[in-house]
Amino acid sequence: MELDLEKEFADRAYPILASLVTPRPIALVTTISADGRVNAAPFSFFNLMGANPPICAFAPGDREDGTPKDTARNVRSGHEFVVNLVDQSIAQAMNKCAASLPFGENELVRAGLTTAPSSVVKPPRIVEAPASLECVEWGTLQIGGNRMVIGLIKRVHLRDELFDAEKRRVRTEKLLTIGRMASPHWYCKTSERFEMIRPD
Repeated sequence: MELDLEKEFADRAYPILASLVTPRPIALVTTISADGRVNAAPFSFFNLMGANPPICAFAPGDREDGTPKDTARNVRSGHEFVVNLVDQSIAQAMNKCAASLPFGENELVRAGLTTAPSSVVKPPRIVEAPASLECVEWGTLQIGGNRMVIGLIKRVHLRDELFDAEKRRVRTEKLLTIGRMASPHWYCKTSERFEMIRPD
């Protein structure tokens, strides 16, 4: 089976690709507007893109009328954001943050999540998240109808039990993030894993 995403299946590119490229990590991104209002929105078109310097990227879309969503507007004006990772304990709250609320209305209040000040950026981090990445916008690429925000990761916050200070590593066995699966409503847990040792 071959699908032509430029012609016959162009209008189906999103559901086809979002159902194939799985699981995807979820960024629950917090930003702050020019007048100081906090916004939170989840994105599964997100990932790390490098470590030297540490960078991540996510793709905030537009509303149906073509205007940028709050996250994109806030990054454009403030050039900062926080990526809060999503685990099983906040999965339902993350989903509530996906609701389309009027501009400036705080999704975190509706979701029952709380914030704490970040160290080097203005947007707050989410207390209940297992880890949060404080980011400064490196740049935003516009590729056709896609907007990709690239952030330089300045600070990482994570639950104490997730970090082995002696070995300076994350205890991945304790990090139970969830992943985005098929469009539109499917997710997965990462509690079932297997290990493969790289060959020499």
